[in-house]
Amino acid sequence: MTKLLSEIDIQKYHRDGVHFPVDCFSREEASAMLARFEAMEGAQGGRLPARLNQKPHLLFPWLDRLIRDTRILDPVADLLGPNLLCWSSQFFAKNPRDPSFVSWHQDATYWGLSSPDVVTAWVALTPSVPENGCMRVVPGTHRKQVVHRDTFAEKNLLLRGQEVAVEVDEKQAVDVTLQPGQMSLHHVLIVHGSEPNPADFRRVGYAIRYVPTSVFQRSPIGESAMLVRGVDNYRHFEHEVPPESDLHPAAVARHTAIIERQMKIIYAGSANAGRLNPQLRRENAN
Repeated sequence: MTKLLSEIDIQKYHRDGVHFPVDCFSREEASAMLARFEAMEGAQGGRLPARLNQKPHLLFPWLDRLIRDTRILDPVADLLGPNLLCWSSQFFAKNPRDPSFVSWHQDATYWGLSSPDVVTAWVALTPSVPENGCMRVVPGTHRKQVVHRDTFAEKNLLLRGQEVAVEVDEKQAVDVTLQPGQMSLHHVLIVHGSEPNPADFRRVGYAIRYVPTSVFQRSPIGESAMLVRGVDNYRHFEHEVPPESDLHPAAVARHTAIIERQMKIIYAGSANAGRLNPQLRRENAN
């Protein structure tokens, strides 16, 4: 398969842990995706519920098509190889003058995956710039896992409000600036975060996490993932299936079971069951 990323791009990604921008979609396509996302929000009272925002590609066919789009998969395959699973996806939305933030963290900390061979494709549906709290990364920090602490801060967009328990040299941080339709690719271990949005316009992006089929879940609970390219000769993950239609009852039932299991893995060892995990709160109360 012809590479979309150049050899220099690939070398820089392995050196820095991040590559951007990658032109994927036209501004018109990004605008249409934003409209569909905002329609999803509107149907839910103006904000996408947190649990619905975990693996929403299992609930909405247009997102299932998006995670399979060759304009995303081709550059990801340049980094991870031809056989790919979509492990998760999630919208990150900050409204105008939104105090929400993302603390400095490494994605891999609580995911339980066997390997750091994980790439997040962050697709911008609006401008993602310093003025509205774009993602920031510290290049080169993907070479080592560091200790984290949980904060469960109310305005932190992360599930455990986790943050690195080491000093971050913010002078080394780089703004991941994207225009609608562009995406960034970042390594699962790169230290990254984002500030609140003081601007009068939204910042919306869709983060899709891909793994090669060789990766497995270390937790005995086990997990599922969606095969989006190639073949899976390992079968470490149960294979997920696309949704029949928007919020189809069968898809909702499958999604509920999948997220319950995933939350048990992510919150393992935590003293706080987390705002997204009512099932664990019920179990801890018994």
